[in-house]
Amino acid sequence: MNSEFLNALDEIEKTKSIGKDILLDAIDAALVSAYKRNYNTNHSNVIVNIDRESGEIKVFKQKEVVETVSDELAQISLDEAKLISGTYELGDVVNLEEKPADFGRIAAQTAKQVVMQRIKEAERALIFDEFSEKEHNIVTGVVQRIEKKNIYLDIGKTEAYLAPGEQVPTEEYTFHKRMKVYVSEVKSTTKGPVVSVSRTRPGLVVKLFEEEIPEIHDGIVEIKSISREPGSRSKLAVYSNDPNIDPIGSCIGAKGTRVQGIVDELNGEKIDIVKYSDDPAEFITASLNPAEVISLEVDVENKEAYVIVPHHQLSLAIGKEGQNARLAARLTGYKIDIKSDMM
Repeated sequence: MNSEFLNALDEIEKTKSIGKDILLDAIDAALVSAYKRNYNTNHSNVIVNIDRESGEIKVFKQKEVVETVSDELAQISLDEAKLISGTYELGDVVNLEEKPADFGRIAAQTAKQVVMQRIKEAERALIFDEFSEKEHNIVTGVVQRIEKKNIYLDIGKTEAYLAPGEQVPTEEYTFHKRMKVYVSEVKSTTKGPVVSVSRTRPGLVVKLFEEEIPEIHDGIVEIKSISREPGSRSKLAVYSNDPNIDPIGSCIGAKGTRVQGIVDELNGEKIDIVKYSDDPAEFITASLNPAEVISLEVDVENKEAYVIVPHHQLSLAIGKEGQNARLAARLTGYKIDIKSDMM
């Protein structure tokens, strides 16, 4: 250990934001373990001091000053202590310096290992903190590797894990493909942070709208609810806090340019944007768009709605394999029973 090593710690403190004193304290503790391991000592009271200016290392065995010694490893008589310094009294602790052979080499190796480990831990902590702040938001990733059905994406300082259940069945994931993903969870593990992402969560659609639509980003237009069948279709209920702003028009944009960018990111997934209303009847009617509603009865207490549509629009209202009705029910929170006006 020398001044060059201490200078290196100063540089680490600046570039890695790891306190020099924290590193030195960790090295102190590691050197105690290294000393006991390499010199087969059972002495429990061993300390290692690193001079913060010169880098000089000293090893001390500590012994308590007693009247009568019963444990030679941990105790020293008052008479012996007085020979070292006349100031010692009963109960004091005497530091007896050890000079183990070849300890400098062991110390250098140990210090390097400790520093590297602390740097790694600090970098992991920084990555964890950074991506914890991005939890429930979206990031851009590039497909880096595919192991069986598991996909790993490069998202900058680390990689993200896209599990099979979070993948859209209709999407193709190829090497180097760039895509936006929803950060569903960030966990700290012994091997570092694990960032789990999704392409199926409704939150992905919500965050894409927040990114692409200024009125939503600024809070003028709100997404009140969403229902989604990934890769096929989503329904969004939007509401404007400004009576002069059309929430649906804001989301669609001129000639559909705003929503089209989101559709492209979702590889052609259809998106229905409907106007939210506090009136359940109005909201349910809007949710069944593009079908026309002739009449409906709403049971607010049981969260049920009975809807009548033109006979020629029954299949449109229900949708292919019941999708439109199913998404409308999820969007509104109501069980919706759809009937034809000819039934």
